[in-house]
Amino acid sequence: MSASGGTKAIVAALAANLAIAVAKFVAFLFSGSSSMLAESVHSLADSGNQGLLLLGGKKAQREATPQHPFGYGRERYIYAFLVSIVLFSVGGMFAIYEGYEKIKHPHEIEAWYWPVGVLVFAIIAESFSFRTAISESNQTRGKLSWTQFVRRAKAPELPVVLLEDLGALVGLILALVGVGLALGTGNGVWDGIGTLCIGILLIVIAIVLAAETKSLLLGEAAGVEDVEKIQASVVDGDTVTRVIHMRTLHLGPEELLVAAKIAVRAEESAAEVAEAINAAENRIRAAVPIARVIYLEPDIYSEAAAAAGTNPGKTPGGPSSPGAPDGSGH
Repeated sequence: MSASGGTKAIVAALAANLAIAVAKFVAFLFSGSSSMLAESVHSLADSGNQGLLLLGGKKAQREATPQHPFGYGRERYIYAFLVSIVLFSVGGMFAIYEGYEKIKHPHEIEAWYWPVGVLVFAIIAESFSFRTAISESNQTRGKLSWTQFVRRAKAPELPVVLLEDLGALVGLILALVGVGLALGTGNGVWDGIGTLCIGILLIVIAIVLAAETKSLLLGEAAGVEDVEKIQASVVDGDTVTRVIHMRTLHLGPEELLVAAKIAVRAEESAAEVAEAINAAENRIRAAVPIARVIYLEPDIYSEAAAAAGTNPGKTPGGPSSPGAPDGSGH
């Protein structure tokens, strides 16, 4: 996994969650707090999730094979999607079930100092993990807002860790509030309500993660900036006069496929066209290094065909007016 995959953030989150899971479970044994049980399962699930992310990053590094000629970069998307499923089922659904049972059959919290102490410790530990994830994300986030970063990131690990850590911090605060109200009122129902809120929070985060990783699994195009760089790199103003239409597809977070039909001058020889294509591929790779698989098809541009809109392969969402970069070449 590359540095942009956020390995440091994953390892930090894994270490924090393992320590927190043990502490929470011990607190549950001494206090009987359902919030602590839900939180211990949550932290254990998060630890498993970080393990899945590390495993996906390892598997994605395998070399391409005849059966998988474009490599295994999407392994990282698959394991990120598995994380959302684990978070939904093991974390969210268990917490909702435990919260319902505690509301239905409430009991007082014993040895209150255990859950309170562990929750404070967990908040501190999760804060360090969250800070590491934010620091790692800021290296690649650029000018994007946090919402835009989560939605547009092609490497799934950092958004997953960010949302997990955010959910963990909010969940810990909810657990602390639930335990505090249960202790203050002497009514164990508040502990169950806190647990129920934790479950709902985890399910919401899991749904967001599932939606984003599903989009990556289906295949996302390059970002707007990279598309503009590629289009600008292709045209040399001499042999290659325009991009007729183009497709881009992420084969993995750091591997991009580019397929384009380009317009060349009719008077150019085959040797000159081949040389121009090779030069265009070099310019693309220099502008966008992750563009590793490039297919450029030469064609003769036709204003009449572009005006008629007869091109079945024009760039999705692109302009179709005569003379536009994605007009028909047929």
